[in-house]
Amino acid sequence: VQLQASGGGLAQPGESLRLSCAASGTTFSDNAKGWYRQAPGMQRELVAVIASGGTITYADSVKGRFTISRDGAKNTWYLQMNNLKPEDTAVYYCKMVTTVGVYWGQGTLVTVSS
Repeated sequence: VQLQASGGGLAQPGESLRLSCAASGTTFSDNAKGWYRQAPGMQRELVAVIASGGTITYADSVKGRFTISRDGAKNTWYLQMNNLKPEDTAVYYCKMVTTVGVYWGQGTLVTVSS
């Protein structure tokens, strides 16, 4: 199983970015999919997750600004990030939980700065 994250970059406060995570080597359905982030000197934290049943959970800090979605046909899930803030600066990792293991993408850097 491989996860390929993309879409990070530099944004100014208030701008938007969309992250993508493409999965290969596994069945896409029935797996929980999520996004986590790790800022410098901080622990990795949950940003958003879609459970296998479809329930979505967001960190309080991103509610109303970020949206997680998935496309089964493309084996891909997304994180739409709107109204970005400097405190959103971090390396973002995608994660998939299956019945046989937990998998992480390689991380994509998001920098929010004016």
